[in-house]
Amino acid sequence: MTSAAESVDPVDHVELVEHAPAVRRALPDPVGRALAAAGIVEAAPDPYAPGHWSLRAGNKVGAVAVTVLGGEPITVRVTPKVPIVRLFFLLGYSCDRKGSWREGGVGVAEHRDLVPALAHAVERQVDDALRQGLLQGYKAVEESALVVRGRLREAEQIRRRFGATLPVEVAYDEFTTDIAENRILRTAVERLLRLPGVPRDVRRRLLHQRARLAEVTAIVRGQPLPDWLPTRLNARYHHALHLARAVLDNISVEHTPGGLRIDGFMFDMNKLFEDFVTVALREAFRTVGSGHTARLQDPHHLDEAAAIRMKPDFVLYEPDGGAPCAVVDAKYKAEKRGGYPDADLYQMLAYCTALGLREGHLVYAKGNALHAAHQVRHSGVVIHQHALDLDQEPSGLLTDIDEVAQRLANTPRV
Repeated sequence: MTSAAESVDPVDHVELVEHAPAVRRALPDPVGRALAAAGIVEAAPDPYAPGHWSLRAGNKVGAVAVTVLGGEPITVRVTPKVPIVRLFFLLGYSCDRKGSWREGGVGVAEHRDLVPALAHAVERQVDDALRQGLLQGYKAVEESALVVRGRLREAEQIRRRFGATLPVEVAYDEFTTDIAENRILRTAVERLLRLPGVPRDVRRRLLHQRARLAEVTAIVRGQPLPDWLPTRLNARYHHALHLARAVLDNISVEHTPGGLRIDGFMFDMNKLFEDFVTVALREAFRTVGSGHTARLQDPHHLDEAAAIRMKPDFVLYEPDGGAPCAVVDAKYKAEKRGGYPDADLYQMLAYCTALGLREGHLVYAKGNALHAAHQVRHSGVVIHQHALDLDQEPSGLLTDIDEVAQRLANTPRV
């Protein structure tokens, strides 16, 4: 029997909550298969109800629109368990630890869903960046011209023109607004305008920002984002560029066989939590001036033959630049009734063994206790499990990070 919470008619949108129990919804089979293949949610056909799919959200939060050729889009929204304002703090600290917008200055708390909050935040930051006008800079240009400008590209002239005098192949620096910083902002605005769930008033303001950037070239999908360097001259763009980069890294458009199109924005909470923990720990050691060196995703090998690679999330090195003195792995998973997964402990034991450490540290998103320690038999290795409560004020969360950092600083070597 179908419960009242389950749908028996085809739907045009599906609402899910991160890591909540699976729900059953009526979906076209191509849409269900596309959701499963893209890894957006866990999706499986219901063997007892043709045309229905069992859907369960995992670590990815956000919204996607799946469109069958000639049909109307079906929107799937996944709401994070942590409040939106807390999620934006994690994102803001990971991208730009000094960014004012991560402290709630963009008013994201008024939005319950991630995509509206994100679009609102980007529009506010772009507006702040462009308030004094578009930034200008020099851009390297190589082109064919009827007059000599800048430097003659002799080799290219010979290869392409075979001795002809006109046109000439030239290279020069042009002072323009069509620079990397503006192109990144323009592209982020364009991508957000295509997302499902952007409120009408926010969409209107995004269109205004696109008009201000009308003379700037958007980045074509598939092309890498251009590099930019933070300087005094582009300081007013910094916060907007960090947020725009986070948006562009997580927006996707996918065309699948059979005329299916998937447009959407999905944050991987695993990566977001990992980025926050590692950046916050690195900042904690930088602030106290201990002289330690922190490396994120530091590659090592488990075996002497260097055949088995491992990449701990965070490795701390002695102040003299010598041997490792602490290792951390961040795990975005809440403690279950039976405790944390044993596989995490085995993985950390391997890290400690290869790095020559007597202690290893696992940092989880939440747990029944703030700290637990396990002494491994016959090895002398102690594995610590820390739990961070994400549903607390930023000051409290950073205080918990500082406590973890203090334990790391006291980690003994084998």
